[in-house]
Amino acid sequence: MLETIAFYLFSAILTFSAVMVISARNPVHSVLFLILAFFNAAGLFVLLGAEFLAMILVIVYVGAVAVLFLFVVMMLDVSFADLRKGAMKHVALGIVLGGILLTELIALYSTWQFAPDQVAHSAAPVTDVENTKAIGEILYTQYGFVFQVSGLVLLVAMIGAIVLTHRRRPGVRSQKVGDQVGRKPADAMSVQSITPGAGA
Repeated sequence: MLETIAFYLFSAILTFSAVMVISARNPVHSVLFLILAFFNAAGLFVLLGAEFLAMILVIVYVGAVAVLFLFVVMMLDVSFADLRKGAMKHVALGIVLGGILLTELIALYSTWQFAPDQVAHSAAPVTDVENTKAIGEILYTQYGFVFQVSGLVLLVAMIGAIVLTHRRRPGVRSQKVGDQVGRKPADAMSVQSITPGAGA
């Protein structure tokens, strides 16, 4: 009973957050609702017993992707009002494409059947090993090289994001640490000889 209540609670909040992501006028609010949707999706994964997927969803998507979206939205001077001006003329096409995709998904899952010989072999042997430990053993042994290559790809993406963020833009005052450290007292002040009674 408790799992059923938690499922419907997470599902309702997830559906509401997903709708608000595409309907909120403020892009910052859209990203915040996206983070809320990720958290509730992680809760659903925990209910399914897939705690590894829930952890990855929170760490990767909430901790990296959604925060990156938030920084991009807040740092870049993007006029979302201008972007929305020409969006309404594509609504009809979007509805048609969405209806086609929905029809294909319904047709796919309504006619889906497993082969009889596959159903007998689909049940995995029950072991005491948790799925997180099992995934780790496979990931770091059988797919260790692929895991390292994916890490290098993410490193290149991170370096590219840093380079794009720290580009030099004209008209922006920035701190120059080298000039501040190498500054001498003669550059900051000067001694003036003032005649008494002559004023400043």
